[in-house]
Amino acid sequence: MKGIWIYILLGFFAELIDGTMGMAYGVSSNTFLRSVGIQPAVSSACTHISEIFTTFTSGISNLRLKNVNKNLMMKLLVPGIIGGVAGAWFLVSFQSKFLDMVIDVYLIIMGCVIFSKVFKKNKPARDLGHFIYGLGFVGGFTDAMGGGGWGPVVTSTLIASDHEPGRTIGTVNTAEFFVTIAETTTFVAMMGDFRAYYTIILGLIIGGVVAAPIGAILCKKIPVKAMLAIVGILVIVLNLYKLMQHSGLM
Repeated sequence: MKGIWIYILLGFFAELIDGTMGMAYGVSSNTFLRSVGIQPAVSSACTHISEIFTTFTSGISNLRLKNVNKNLMMKLLVPGIIGGVAGAWFLVSFQSKFLDMVIDVYLIIMGCVIFSKVFKKNKPARDLGHFIYGLGFVGGFTDAMGGGGWGPVVTSTLIASDHEPGRTIGTVNTAEFFVTIAETTTFVAMMGDFRAYYTIILGLIIGGVVAAPIGAILCKKIPVKAMLAIVGILVIVLNLYKLMQHSGLM
Protein backbone atom coordinates (compact mmCIF):
# COMPACT_ATOMS: atom_id res chain seq x y z
CA MET A 1 0.00 0.00 0.00
CA LYS A 2 3.07 2.23 -0.09
CA GLY A 3 2.44 5.41 -2.06
CA ILE A 4 -1.35 5.02 -2.09
CA TRP A 5 -1.89 8.56 -0.72
CA ILE A 6 -0.69 10.18 -3.93
CA TYR A 7 -3.33 8.22 -5.87
CA ILE A 8 -6.03 9.08 -3.31
CA LEU A 9 -5.22 12.79 -3.73
CA LEU A 10 -5.12 12.40 -7.50
CA GLY A 11 -8.51 10.65 -7.49
CA PHE A 12 -10.03 13.26 -5.16
CA PHE A 13 -9.00 16.34 -7.12
CA ALA A 14 -9.65 14.71 -10.52
CA GLU A 15 -13.22 13.75 -9.50
CA LEU A 16 -13.86 17.11 -7.81
CA ILE A 17 -13.10 18.84 -11.11
CA ASP A 18 -15.04 16.23 -13.11
CA GLY A 19 -18.10 16.32 -10.87
CA THR A 20 -18.21 20.11 -10.92
CA MET A 21 -17.26 20.74 -14.56
CA GLY A 22 -18.31 17.50 -16.27
CA MET A 23 -14.83 16.55 -17.45
CA ALA A 24 -11.16 15.91 -16.61
CA TYR A 25 -11.20 12.87 -14.27
CA GLY A 26 -9.87 10.61 -16.99
CA VAL A 27 -7.74 13.27 -18.67
CA SER A 28 -5.96 14.34 -15.47
CA SER A 29 -5.60 10.81 -14.04
CA ASN A 30 -4.37 9.37 -17.32
CA THR A 31 -1.97 12.26 -17.93
CA PHE A 32 -0.38 11.77 -14.49
CA LEU A 33 -0.13 7.97 -14.82
CA ARG A 34 1.44 8.19 -18.27
CA SER A 35 3.89 10.84 -17.01
CA VAL A 36 5.27 8.35 -14.45
CA GLY A 37 5.89 5.72 -17.14
CA ILE A 38 2.73 3.57 -17.15
CA GLN A 39 1.80 2.32 -20.63
CA PRO A 40 -1.21 4.01 -22.32
CA ALA A 41 -3.45 0.90 -22.38
CA VAL A 42 -2.68 0.10 -18.72
CA SER A 43 -3.18 3.70 -17.52
CA SER A 44 -6.49 3.96 -19.38
CA ALA A 45 -7.65 0.62 -17.97
CA CYS A 46 -6.72 1.57 -14.38
CA THR A 47 -8.50 4.89 -14.76
CA HIS A 48 -11.67 3.24 -16.07
CA ILE A 49 -11.73 0.52 -13.39
CA SER A 50 -11.68 3.24 -10.73
CA GLU A 51 -14.25 5.27 -12.68
CA ILE A 52 -16.87 2.56 -12.26
CA PHE A 53 -17.08 3.54 -8.60
CA THR A 54 -16.68 7.30 -9.04
CA THR A 55 -19.22 7.58 -11.87
CA PHE A 56 -21.71 5.45 -9.92
CA THR A 57 -21.40 7.75 -6.91
CA SER A 58 -21.58 10.85 -9.10
CA GLY A 59 -24.60 9.50 -11.00
CA ILE A 60 -26.55 8.70 -7.84
CA SER A 61 -25.74 12.16 -6.44
CA ASN A 62 -26.92 13.90 -9.63
CA LEU A 63 -30.13 11.83 -9.80
CA ARG A 64 -30.96 12.70 -6.19
CA LEU A 65 -30.36 16.38 -6.93
CA LYS A 66 -32.61 16.16 -10.07
CA ASN A 67 -29.63 17.16 -12.17
CA VAL A 68 -30.22 14.69 -15.03
CA ASN A 69 -32.06 15.00 -18.36
CA LYS A 70 -33.11 11.34 -18.75
CA ASN A 71 -34.18 11.69 -22.40
CA LEU A 72 -30.78 13.09 -23.38
CA MET A 73 -28.99 10.45 -21.31
CA MET A 74 -30.77 7.59 -23.11
CA LYS A 75 -29.79 9.02 -26.51
CA LEU A 76 -26.13 9.09 -25.47
CA LEU A 77 -25.99 5.67 -23.78
CA VAL A 78 -26.06 3.04 -26.54
CA PRO A 79 -23.73 4.81 -29.03
CA GLY A 80 -21.47 5.74 -26.11
CA ILE A 81 -21.19 2.10 -25.04
CA ILE A 82 -20.50 0.94 -28.61
CA GLY A 83 -17.87 3.65 -29.06
CA GLY A 84 -16.26 2.82 -25.70
CA VAL A 85 -15.91 -0.88 -26.57
CA ALA A 86 -14.48 -0.02 -29.99
CA GLY A 87 -12.03 2.48 -28.49
CA ALA A 88 -10.81 0.04 -25.84
CA TRP A 89 -10.22 -2.64 -28.48
CA PHE A 90 -8.42 -0.14 -30.73
CA LEU A 91 -6.17 1.13 -27.92
CA VAL A 92 -5.05 -2.37 -26.91
CA SER A 93 -4.50 -3.36 -30.56
CA PHE A 94 -3.11 -0.16 -32.11
CA GLN A 95 -1.71 3.31 -31.37
CA SER A 96 -2.72 6.48 -33.29
CA LYS A 97 -1.09 9.82 -32.43
CA PHE A 98 -2.75 11.45 -35.44
CA LEU A 99 -6.23 10.66 -34.08
CA ASP A 100 -5.18 12.02 -30.68
CA MET A 101 -4.07 15.31 -32.28
CA VAL A 102 -7.29 15.70 -34.29
CA ILE A 103 -9.32 15.27 -31.09
CA ASP A 104 -7.08 17.74 -29.23
CA VAL A 105 -7.63 20.43 -31.89
CA TYR A 106 -11.41 19.82 -31.93
CA LEU A 107 -11.60 20.20 -28.15
CA ILE A 108 -9.50 23.38 -28.14
CA ILE A 109 -11.99 24.87 -30.63
CA MET A 110 -14.91 23.73 -28.43
CA GLY A 111 -13.22 25.32 -25.41
CA CYS A 112 -12.97 28.64 -27.25
CA VAL A 113 -16.65 28.42 -28.27
CA ILE A 114 -17.71 27.72 -24.67
CA PHE A 115 -15.61 30.55 -23.25
CA SER A 116 -17.01 33.00 -25.83
CA LYS A 117 -20.53 32.33 -24.49
CA VAL A 118 -19.60 34.15 -21.27
CA PHE A 119 -19.96 37.40 -23.26
CA LYS A 120 -23.20 36.49 -25.11
CA LYS A 121 -26.87 36.37 -24.13
CA ASN A 122 -28.32 32.96 -23.26
CA LYS A 123 -30.03 31.19 -26.17
CA PRO A 124 -32.39 28.20 -26.32
CA ALA A 125 -30.53 24.87 -26.60
CA ARG A 126 -30.08 23.74 -30.21
CA ASP A 127 -31.54 20.35 -31.13
CA LEU A 128 -28.63 18.25 -32.38
CA GLY A 129 -30.95 15.73 -34.06
CA HIS A 130 -29.28 12.51 -35.15
CA PHE A 131 -25.87 14.08 -34.50
CA ILE A 132 -26.39 13.29 -30.80
CA TYR A 133 -25.87 9.57 -31.56
CA GLY A 134 -22.59 10.25 -33.35
CA LEU A 135 -21.53 12.48 -30.48
CA GLY A 136 -22.16 9.62 -28.03
CA PHE A 137 -20.10 7.21 -30.17
CA VAL A 138 -17.16 9.61 -30.58
CA GLY A 139 -17.27 10.45 -26.87
CA GLY A 140 -17.10 6.77 -25.88
CA PHE A 141 -14.39 5.99 -28.45
CA THR A 142 -12.11 8.86 -27.41
CA ASP A 143 -12.75 8.16 -23.73
CA ALA A 144 -11.37 4.64 -24.03
CA MET A 145 -8.55 5.67 -26.35
CA GLY A 146 -7.26 8.56 -24.24
CA GLY A 147 -8.16 7.38 -20.76
CA GLY A 148 -10.56 10.34 -20.68
CA GLY A 149 -12.61 12.07 -23.32
CA TRP A 150 -16.27 11.36 -22.63
CA GLY A 151 -16.71 14.57 -20.64
CA PRO A 152 -14.51 16.85 -22.76
CA VAL A 153 -16.09 15.71 -26.05
CA VAL A 154 -19.75 15.29 -25.01
CA THR A 155 -20.09 17.96 -22.32
CA SER A 156 -18.17 20.65 -24.21
CA THR A 157 -20.10 20.02 -27.45
CA LEU A 158 -23.50 20.14 -25.70
CA ILE A 159 -22.64 23.29 -23.76
CA ALA A 160 -21.29 24.86 -26.96
CA SER A 161 -24.76 24.10 -28.43
CA ASP A 162 -26.36 26.21 -25.67
CA HIS A 163 -27.48 23.35 -23.41
CA GLU A 164 -27.75 24.45 -19.76
CA PRO A 165 -24.37 23.65 -18.13
CA GLY A 166 -25.54 22.25 -14.76
CA ARG A 167 -28.01 19.66 -16.09
CA THR A 168 -25.75 18.83 -19.03
CA ILE A 169 -22.87 18.00 -16.69
CA GLY A 170 -25.11 15.93 -14.41
CA THR A 171 -26.56 14.04 -17.41
CA VAL A 172 -23.21 13.32 -19.06
CA ASN A 173 -21.64 12.21 -15.76
CA THR A 174 -24.52 9.82 -15.06
CA ALA A 175 -24.39 8.27 -18.56
CA GLU A 176 -20.64 7.83 -18.13
CA PHE A 177 -21.19 5.09 -15.52
CA PHE A 178 -22.64 2.72 -18.13
CA VAL A 179 -20.06 3.65 -20.78
CA THR A 180 -17.27 3.05 -18.25
CA ILE A 181 -18.55 -0.44 -17.40
CA ALA A 182 -18.47 -1.38 -21.10
CA GLU A 183 -14.95 -0.01 -21.56
CA THR A 184 -13.60 -1.66 -18.40
CA THR A 185 -15.10 -5.04 -19.32
CA THR A 186 -13.35 -4.83 -22.70
CA PHE A 187 -10.01 -3.86 -21.17
CA VAL A 188 -10.14 -6.69 -18.60
CA ALA A 189 -11.20 -9.26 -21.24
CA MET A 190 -8.32 -8.28 -23.54
CA MET A 191 -5.56 -7.54 -21.00
CA GLY A 192 -6.29 -9.93 -18.11
CA ASP A 193 -4.98 -9.56 -14.55
CA PHE A 194 -4.66 -6.05 -13.04
CA ARG A 195 -3.67 -7.09 -9.51
CA ALA A 196 -0.19 -5.61 -9.97
CA TYR A 197 -1.82 -2.17 -10.17
CA TYR A 198 -4.20 -2.50 -7.22
CA THR A 199 -2.57 0.39 -5.28
CA ILE A 200 -3.23 2.81 -8.15
CA ILE A 201 -6.80 1.59 -8.68
CA LEU A 202 -7.72 1.55 -4.97
CA GLY A 203 -6.27 5.03 -4.39
CA LEU A 204 -8.17 6.50 -7.34
CA ILE A 205 -11.40 4.85 -6.14
CA ILE A 206 -11.12 6.13 -2.56
CA GLY A 207 -10.29 9.70 -3.55
CA GLY A 208 -12.90 9.80 -6.32
CA VAL A 209 -15.78 8.38 -4.27
CA VAL A 210 -15.16 10.93 -1.48
CA ALA A 211 -15.14 13.82 -3.98
CA ALA A 212 -18.10 12.78 -6.18
CA PRO A 213 -20.99 14.03 -3.95
CA ILE A 214 -19.15 17.31 -3.33
CA GLY A 215 -18.75 17.85 -7.09
CA ALA A 216 -22.45 17.18 -7.73
CA ILE A 217 -23.45 19.81 -5.15
CA LEU A 218 -20.99 22.39 -6.51
CA CYS A 219 -22.33 21.74 -10.02
CA LYS A 220 -25.73 23.11 -8.95
CA LYS A 221 -24.31 26.02 -6.95
CA ILE A 222 -21.88 27.64 -9.41
CA PRO A 223 -23.46 30.42 -11.58
CA VAL A 224 -23.87 29.60 -15.30
CA LYS A 225 -21.52 32.33 -16.60
CA ALA A 226 -18.80 31.35 -14.13
CA MET A 227 -19.19 27.69 -15.07
CA LEU A 228 -18.94 28.50 -18.79
CA ALA A 229 -15.73 30.45 -18.18
CA ILE A 230 -14.15 27.73 -16.02
CA VAL A 231 -15.17 24.87 -18.36
CA GLY A 232 -13.91 26.76 -21.42
CA ILE A 233 -10.52 27.55 -19.87
CA LEU A 234 -10.19 24.00 -18.52
CA VAL A 235 -10.88 22.44 -21.92
CA ILE A 236 -8.44 24.76 -23.70
CA VAL A 237 -5.58 24.33 -21.20
CA LEU A 238 -5.87 20.54 -20.84
CA ASN A 239 -6.02 19.96 -24.58
CA LEU A 240 -3.27 22.42 -25.45
CA TYR A 241 -1.12 20.45 -23.02
CA LYS A 242 -2.14 17.14 -24.62
CA LEU A 243 -1.61 18.51 -28.15
CA MET A 244 1.92 19.54 -27.22
CA GLN A 245 2.53 16.05 -25.82
CA HIS A 246 1.13 14.27 -28.88
CA SER A 247 3.07 16.52 -31.30
CA GLY A 248 6.36 15.88 -29.45
CA LEU A 249 6.82 19.45 -28.23
CA MET A 250 6.93 18.25 -24.58
